[in-house]
Amino acid sequence: MMESGAPVCHTCGEHVGLNANGEAFVACHECNFPICKTCFEYELKEGRKVCLRCGAPFDENLLDDAEKASGDRSTMAKHLNNSQDVGIHARHISSVSTVDSEMTEDNGNPIWKNRVESWKEKKNKKKKSSTTKVEKEAQVPPEQQMEDKPAADASQPLSTIIPIPKSRLSPYRTVIVMRLVILGLFFHYRVTNPVHSAFPLWLTSVICEIWFAFSWVLDQFPKWYPINRETYIDRLSARYEREGEPSELAAVDFFVSTVDPLKEPPLITANTVLSILALDYPVDKVSCYVSDDGAAMLTFESLVETADFARKWVPFCKKFSIEPRAPEFYFSQKIDYLKDKVQPSFVKERRAMKRDYEEFKIRINALVAKAQKTPEEGWTMQDGTPWPGNNTRDHPGMIQVFLGYSGARDIEGNELPRLVYVSREKRPGYQHHKKAGAENALIRVSAVLTNAPFILNLDCDHYVNNSKAVREAMCFLMDPQVGRDVCYVQFPQRFDGIDRSDRYANRNTVFFDVNMKGLDGIQGPVYVGTGCVFNRQALYGYGPPSMPSLPKSSSSSCSWCGCCSCCCPGKKAPKDPSELYRDAKREELDAAIFNLREIDNYDEYERSMLISQMSFEKTFGLSTVFIESTLMENGGVAESANPSTLIKEAIHVISCGYEEKTEWGKEIGWIYGSVTEDILTGFKMHCRGWRSIYCMPLRPAFKGSAPINLSDRLHQVLRWALGSVEIFLSRHCPLWYGFGGGRLKWLQRLAYVNTIVYPFTSLPLVAYCSLPAICLLTGKFIIPTLSNLASVLFLGLFLSIIVTAVLELRWSGVSIEELWRNEQFWVIGGVSAHLFAVFQGFLKMLAGIDTNFTVTAKAADDADFGELYIVKWTTLLIPPTTLLIVNMVGVVAGFSDALNKGYEAWGPLFGKVFFSFWVILHLYPFLKGLMGRQNRTPTIVVLWSVLLASVFSLVWVRINPFVNTANSTTVAQSCISIDC
Repeated sequence: MMESGAPVCHTCGEHVGLNANGEAFVACHECNFPICKTCFEYELKEGRKVCLRCGAPFDENLLDDAEKASGDRSTMAKHLNNSQDVGIHARHISSVSTVDSEMTEDNGNPIWKNRVESWKEKKNKKKKSSTTKVEKEAQVPPEQQMEDKPAADASQPLSTIIPIPKSRLSPYRTVIVMRLVILGLFFHYRVTNPVHSAFPLWLTSVICEIWFAFSWVLDQFPKWYPINRETYIDRLSARYEREGEPSELAAVDFFVSTVDPLKEPPLITANTVLSILALDYPVDKVSCYVSDDGAAMLTFESLVETADFARKWVPFCKKFSIEPRAPEFYFSQKIDYLKDKVQPSFVKERRAMKRDYEEFKIRINALVAKAQKTPEEGWTMQDGTPWPGNNTRDHPGMIQVFLGYSGARDIEGNELPRLVYVSREKRPGYQHHKKAGAENALIRVSAVLTNAPFILNLDCDHYVNNSKAVREAMCFLMDPQVGRDVCYVQFPQRFDGIDRSDRYANRNTVFFDVNMKGLDGIQGPVYVGTGCVFNRQALYGYGPPSMPSLPKSSSSSCSWCGCCSCCCPGKKAPKDPSELYRDAKREELDAAIFNLREIDNYDEYERSMLISQMSFEKTFGLSTVFIESTLMENGGVAESANPSTLIKEAIHVISCGYEEKTEWGKEIGWIYGSVTEDILTGFKMHCRGWRSIYCMPLRPAFKGSAPINLSDRLHQVLRWALGSVEIFLSRHCPLWYGFGGGRLKWLQRLAYVNTIVYPFTSLPLVAYCSLPAICLLTGKFIIPTLSNLASVLFLGLFLSIIVTAVLELRWSGVSIEELWRNEQFWVIGGVSAHLFAVFQGFLKMLAGIDTNFTVTAKAADDADFGELYIVKWTTLLIPPTTLLIVNMVGVVAGFSDALNKGYEAWGPLFGKVFFSFWVILHLYPFLKGLMGRQNRTPTIVVLWSVLLASVFSLVWVRINPFVNTANSTTVAQSCISIDC
């Protein structure tokens, strides 16, 4: 093929052939997409009359010729043709085979050979199976065929999009446009009417307002196409779980990450694991991997107890269909547990199970108490050998399979899902990349041991609240029409243990119920770190199957287009060389050596050259077992694999030096370079052309715990904001990354830009919150005397803000209290955590200085939501406290000044005081949290805040606003004239 220079069909891999004029066959003269006659006729037969790449209609002359040819062909000839070509020209059938391997005695790795034979054998098997299937269908009586047909629901879509009603969405969009127009008129007025008496204050306020408007645009317009989705689990079961046949549902590997069992209680991790093992999903399709990145013996021992308790808990959950399937949260819920339970034995078994769980908790708590003090000689296991992870920074890789092997069954004799403990190797001098590195190690381990096509990752404190959550995700990922281009399905985060008022907006309802719905209507929601089901192939850096690819270049190809079809007589040349550059950039975004969908486009010799061990090792690392697993698009472990050898290989792929000189963390797996690796990982997938799905079942899929006290919440926000600043200063910044591919939609790019620039809003926000106090202390104001036009503009701006919020609440279902809490914490986090993140990010990225803000806990005396009232010292408390004190001092100074000046000073005072009260009202939850229920505040916070407030007060005294300059001169002259 390389010597002939003839174009190759990108569907079946055969030569495109010649037309009646003896020239290469071309179906689309717009983009010259190579497709052979057989595949072209197949496309027409399926009702598709447009080009696969550019979407342009096929040539009408070709359509007429194809219709005539199809009319002349006999029924028998068509049947024979289809039966013969089913292995080559059948669409949507993966022809990627597992590479035949032999095991060596030295290292147990497969040897890469006999690839050509494996391809031929796979093709022959396809042809034989298709021929046998046709013969069987011909022999089966029509009556029996009717009985074997699946239910009607099986052929229907597994999900549907429910658009927002136009009666709610159209007014919302209209108000957004109107608000944009009003903003333009407002800024025209502000710029053309400066306040000369307070020019610096006026200029500062205008700059801040322009930035706020820019931030609003970034946040608002990605919500232009909000949608809802509905799934049909019954149809999924009808299609993939037919009665009397093995389940055809796809396997799922669960990842649970934990680091320090003293900060992340083992009991919470155990509940998360138990909720996974008890899922309403085929047990042979579920594997749970627990990553212990701290190599703690406490985590290992707690998993031993968890595996033992699972033998009782799992059958109990499935027998009585209880929800949720995390025992701690099931037994603590204050509802009627007898509702919908009709089995007479339920009460008796529930009491026994609750007693068993209490004993399980006692054993776990005993392990925790034992681990509080580490022995001088280190921990030892039950057999007397030292625990390999005694040195958390220097230990070998450890893997232990607790469940999922022969003999590991529940008390009723049924099979249990797999449970695997993983602790990757750590050595001094190696960069381990924290959570992202641990997740990448789990990808490789799971690929070697189970290799499920889908991966679901959870934080250790997020349990499965809906046992059918995985089925909800499969309604998208296993749908032939929807799932082809889906890289992940993201579920919203829901939380337990938050006070009813949600003082610090811990639920993030506005983000999860408004912003994420809007993104789902564009290219999909961002990845938020937990509760996400991934397509494994997307994590390997491959592009989506439906994305058109470039023609493969040959020895006689054109230097412009990569094939000679554009230079042939009668063919159109590319319209613009920039299109070729853009396509080349798109190919650069695919990190893998090749795309799985293109492997059929080559003959056996080229395939054997393409799937070379050396080329794959540069991308995936030195493990042929793992590389072989990446070729299995539908998952599964090679039949030739030896279990004992797989464990050795799994230990190898979690070694600390495995990722060196590979693409791990750069283009494949979880991406390194930011503490918010979730945003970065999802962004890279969207840049490759994938889309994501937002799934919101009626019963929340997962629930977790959130830090509810003020200091912990601010530190959580600080970490998120710092990650955004790191991405902004990296090569992956959405402002410039990925433009060459053209696969990221513009509104999606705006959303990603918003996720990285929002911390910088803290700078104008701090300035804007300081302006009211400065105006009250100096007696000046940032707005000139209002005219009628200015009054209308201000009124229109405030009304548009209110109406936008009301209409947004109408289509999203978010309450007004949640919106207000989100607005308040936007100010609180902006003037504290976001501000520190900006400075810390620049210090870290530009100067290499890593600043840490430590938290020291104080005890809480309250029983209900006691943690909410814990006051912890942190540097983050100083800026908002200072702003509160300064604004309060400013209000007092403003009223004092008005009393001295008389009646005419009260009018301007109301505008300034209203501005200052706006700041105090937004910071009120912070003030309440700072004082706590016991009205106690750390002394250091008060000292720093009073010190900063005193500086502003001294400036006020220096300005001396109470005494008019002219009056003081008159008084001085009168005093001189007096003869004392």
